[in-house]
Amino acid sequence: MDKHNIELDYSNMNAIPTYALYGEDDSASASWFHWETITSRSKLYGFRISAHRHDQLHQILYLERGEARVMIDGKTIDVAPPALVIVPPMTVHSFVFSSDVSGFVLTFYAQDVRAALADIGREANGLMEARIISPLDGVVAANELDHVVRRLVAEADRAAPGQVAALKARLTLLLIAAHRLERAAARESQESQQVSERHARAFLDLVDKHYRDTRKIAFYAGKLGITPTHLNRVCRQVLGNSALGVIERRILVEARRYLQFSTLSVKEIGILLGYPDPAYFSRFFAQRVGQGPQAVRDGLAGEPAND
Repeated sequence: MDKHNIELDYSNMNAIPTYALYGEDDSASASWFHWETITSRSKLYGFRISAHRHDQLHQILYLERGEARVMIDGKTIDVAPPALVIVPPMTVHSFVFSSDVSGFVLTFYAQDVRAALADIGREANGLMEARIISPLDGVVAANELDHVVRRLVAEADRAAPGQVAALKARLTLLLIAAHRLERAAARESQESQQVSERHARAFLDLVDKHYRDTRKIAFYAGKLGITPTHLNRVCRQVLGNSALGVIERRILVEARRYLQFSTLSVKEIGILLGYPDPAYFSRFFAQRVGQGPQAVRDGLAGEPAND
């Protein structure tokens, strides 16, 4: 339930309140830029901001300290400081903050954000989509990001000649910082993916050589110069299975070949593949395939031969 006792029903978008600012209706007057601390509003609601959206407003939340659980269009993400949370117009979002939270909520008209992004360049248009951005040393460090946000807020708090132009310039600087971080994160992710793919290919080569000898993940990770945990992460990311699952999949491929094309007994096949206990090999095979090795062999023998 929100402040106005509106039941939040994600299956009916009309039930999700649309605010100018959270808890205020669209008739509330506002300048083209509004800022407030995260604490000032969230504390009134027990540090929980229910699901809502904004019509023509583009928000940037700067999480300086504390923690936040952010829901953006149904996806929930735990955010650690420092970070920027970009919330474009009509994005359904909610927040749960820790009680020690600090930072700012910066609210702009979407048209002004679009104008600033146009000056930066087409590649910056991704900032019109919801995302979470963290500082990165060598690109925009945490202290630099904090400085950019605070200078924007400070400019808003002083009435001085050229204030609107200065605010728009500082908005542009903030968006440039976010854009640079976003591009750097994309490059870093791409490079990480390339390294993961190299590790995955090297792992598959090692499995081809050693699957009969060992199923110990530490052995393969040591050969690759990474930890077993990292190897499992790479396998799940690139190969869609755990490291052990990849090894066992290779063993089962070879087992099927022997069952179909050799006269070796099930016991002999198990020993050849590193399973000296025939009962254990049969159980392993049945658990992974759905039927025992002998049943598979019988079924393969009954298949018509290719012409």
